[in-house]
Amino acid sequence: MARRWAMKPAASFPFIARILTLLMLPQFASRMHTEEEKNLLLQGLGTKVRRLRSEANLTTKELANRAELSLRFIIQLEAGQGNISVAGLARVASALGRPLPELFPPAIHDQSVRARLWERLCNSSDEELQDFQRWLEQRGEETDRHFIALIGLRGAGKSTVGARLAKKLKSDFVELDSRVEQAAGMSLGEIFSMHGEEYYRRLEQKELVKLFKESRGCVLATGGSLVTDAESWSLVKRSCFTVWLRATPEEHMTRVLRQGDTRPMKNNPSAMKELKNLLWRREPLYSEAEITIKTSGHTPAEVVDQITKSIPRLTKR
Repeated sequence: MARRWAMKPAASFPFIARILTLLMLPQFASRMHTEEEKNLLLQGLGTKVRRLRSEANLTTKELANRAELSLRFIIQLEAGQGNISVAGLARVASALGRPLPELFPPAIHDQSVRARLWERLCNSSDEELQDFQRWLEQRGEETDRHFIALIGLRGAGKSTVGARLAKKLKSDFVELDSRVEQAAGMSLGEIFSMHGEEYYRRLEQKELVKLFKESRGCVLATGGSLVTDAESWSLVKRSCFTVWLRATPEEHMTRVLRQGDTRPMKNNPSAMKELKNLLWRREPLYSEAEITIKTSGHTPAEVVDQITKSIPRLTKR
């Protein structure tokens, strides 16, 4: 931690978002005393949103559509003239795939410890944030969790990587959908066709609660849509170290077809477009995982190595 942190874009790390929130609230409570300070905040906010939009390769129109705000308002926001509500700013953050606190700019003239820490965290690279997380773990600030949850769309490699990771960690490997099927006594297709999604969600949550209560730890492969159920996703985030296995839409489709399942493409010329839209809608939720591993161009063994290097304490159990 002695080395100087480079001024690079911050990653969307949930634990960093929590720290930013703790640093942010006291600052703004004592900072907004004059109209000049308000204008400085709005200008800094606009600059931050514009930079993050550029990094996400989005036009102002695309950001406006994703955030469900007017194009005119996004332009005003980036110009430092948009006095946006917290709810509106949360939509902008979601559209950018970033945690809300990351959008707030560090205080320019504040030299307090909170402000300096906030500025460094906001402008640190993914690698530097991971270094910081490891440092916190060594100081005992993070709870030692024995569950690792793999999230991502179907075809992300959760089953393949999960089985290899569990073997390396000498842990159990659990596929959540398999537990749901066993509990229901039927396949997933039959569950949805006969009882619907609501029934599936109830079983999914019930099996999660049961697993976390009965097991001492495992590598868990979740269903691709788990993140869309707020209660189940919140339970997983509280109980597990979460890993998003990220791949391109083309890779997702290729892997599903390679498994012998031709249903996604059968009589559906817009299958790829629908897959891309699905991934776009879920990306803000998937990005809430504690680490993101890009699987493009990597073998399952290489992906496993990346995961274990990112969470070294798990290899010491």
